[in-house]
Amino acid sequence: MKYYLSSYKFGDKIDDLKRLIPKNNKIGHINNAQDCLGYDVERTRKSQEDQMGYLNSLGFESEPLDLRSYFYKTEALRDKISDLGALWVSGGNAFVLRMAMKLSGFDIIFQELKTRGDFLYAGYSAGICVLSKSLKAIDRVDDPKNFPYTEITRPIYKGLGVFDYAFMPHYDSNHFESEVIGKEIQRCIDNKWLFKALRDGEVIIIE
Repeated sequence: MKYYLSSYKFGDKIDDLKRLIPKNNKIGHINNAQDCLGYDVERTRKSQEDQMGYLNSLGFESEPLDLRSYFYKTEALRDKISDLGALWVSGGNAFVLRMAMKLSGFDIIFQELKTRGDFLYAGYSAGICVLSKSLKAIDRVDDPKNFPYTEITRPIYKGLGVFDYAFMPHYDSNHFESEVIGKEIQRCIDNKWLFKALRDGEVIIIE
């Protein structure tokens, strides 16, 4: 699997993102990090439409992939993702996104996807934070007790396990979460937790 991991939205390496478009340019846009209780549904819908439009302008063929449609339907989700060449996983609340991944079986399917050299995982903020082993370092940025799905009533702290360190997006940036991210970074330092800070615009690419 290849990775395009941005602090905020598409970042400053658009040429690289276009270069990473796989032969199968179908990309599923996962927006479940914004399923949070209290979020503006219309604003969330518009954000997804805008991001999908931009992906299309780069050369992807995008479509929404709502994990809620696959809760307890892991095989159906596996079949759907097998038809794609990439995923774009947007920001929001990483804990809510992780819950949706659990209920849909995405976390299981992801372990299979990691072996595919022709598949691209791209996204930002919450979409990259879930790739860490643990979400404990960001539980003062994202509310771990926002439970939009009745099936889950306890936070899930276990991430997808790709990275040993936590991601700290929006560091030292013009973003409303930047100040609390700075406090989380200090907490990581105090507890000797591994982390990687990203300013908005910065992107990590792994091929």
